[in-house]
Amino acid sequence: MDKSAVPADKPDIPAPTPATGEMQGPPRPSPTIAPESDEEHQACLKELTAIGAIFKEIPRIDDGDGCGIDKPIALTSPLPEIELKPEGKMRCETALALAQWMKGSVIPSTAALENGKIVTINQASTYICRLRNNASTGKISEHARGNAIDVASFTFENGNTIGIEPRREDPTLTGAFQRAASASACLYFTTVLDPESDAAHETHFHLDVLERNGGFRYCH
Repeated sequence: MDKSAVPADKPDIPAPTPATGEMQGPPRPSPTIAPESDEEHQACLKELTAIGAIFKEIPRIDDGDGCGIDKPIALTSPLPEIELKPEGKMRCETALALAQWMKGSVIPSTAALENGKIVTINQASTYICRLRNNASTGKISEHARGNAIDVASFTFENGNTIGIEPRREDPTLTGAFQRAASASACLYFTTVLDPESDAAHETHFHLDVLERNGGFRYCH
């Protein structure tokens, strides 16, 4: 029965379960995939194309339990001549934030490294259906919504690779580069977790575009 049809003086009463006779409330609704605006999605795709990214639109992902992406893309290159390996599935908004961060902050900060240009972003995770930090209980990960990417390392045209690792006390140019990349990421992403955050992030940057009340950002 529709709840709107129940008289105000006769509220719904939980029914006993047949097996135990215990009282149960109404079942919790299953988590659903957040719908994306066609207009906003198309505007994002236009920006992503203009910045030089290589990607393709792929069918809607729905893995149940709230895992999935309404309008997913598969990203192979966020900027011209920079590959994402392996290819990553995500929302357009996540891909655009990655491209803008690379272009606006990461690439300019490599000038003193003498490694040449960045040619590859090596990612550890994009879309995957799981809870936060691979826990068995708790909140769903932003990876499961297509909002996140984990960056494990950058490979340069001279063949050198800079891996993401604890570098708070690293006095070298590599340490300065990583700290600059981490600090600047919060200009583009709403969540930034780096190797100094906790043990779960010692080998990568976790970057996501989770929307919070009041535009709040979490950068650690």
